[in-house]
Amino acid sequence: MGEWVEVKAADGHELGAYVATPAKQPIGALVVVQEIFGVNAHIRSVADGYARDGFLVIAPALFDRIERDLELSYSDEDMKKAFGLYPKLNPELSLLDVAAAFAHVKQAERAVGVLGFCYGGLLSWLAATRGESLKMQPGCCVGYYAGGIGKFAAEEPVCPVLLHFGANDSHIGKDQIDAVRAAHPEVEIYVYEGAGHAFNRDPHPDAYHAPSAKLARERSLEFLKKNLA
Repeated sequence: MGEWVEVKAADGHELGAYVATPAKQPIGALVVVQEIFGVNAHIRSVADGYARDGFLVIAPALFDRIERDLELSYSDEDMKKAFGLYPKLNPELSLLDVAAAFAHVKQAERAVGVLGFCYGGLLSWLAATRGESLKMQPGCCVGYYAGGIGKFAAEEPVCPVLLHFGANDSHIGKDQIDAVRAAHPEVEIYVYEGAGHAFNRDPHPDAYHAPSAKLARERSLEFLKKNLA
């Protein structure tokens, strides 16, 4: 279902992106933004899943600025490498890469959304608040366990936003969620009891919380169809 393409960011950087195409005419397009493990099998499966639901999906390889074709698992060794690389990620540069992927699918589809996980969840929020300055106007944005979102809670989204958090997330405190709620009562926020950080990550048993992942997926799909289809 998927293939790799090259896209070019506004600063001239070229990066890979995984594209999943639906079997029939797309109902909209979606940029899926990775965690800190690259466009690995899990992120590709997310892209493939939304393609089966009718969306044209693209997942930009944000690590290409640091190391080309990097794809990490959730083993202890790869976890250590991922957390070592994380400080090297620059959200402003990553947004350029998200915008490049956005532009690629925007050529084919009128309505494009952004959906991200962890670091990608934060970028999804920033796409909603800063996208216009990057010639990126999402139809909507979805963020799963957006790390560090509290620092950017005051920024104003210009499109509908849906956010998912685990009630037991050790990386994202309740204060961050409350900050977004207080600043933006119109933003849809769901907190899942029994779920921790990365609860949608099904290849990682220590993180995955199946009931929460299923419900969040259903809510996300409904939200995307409402705003993009």
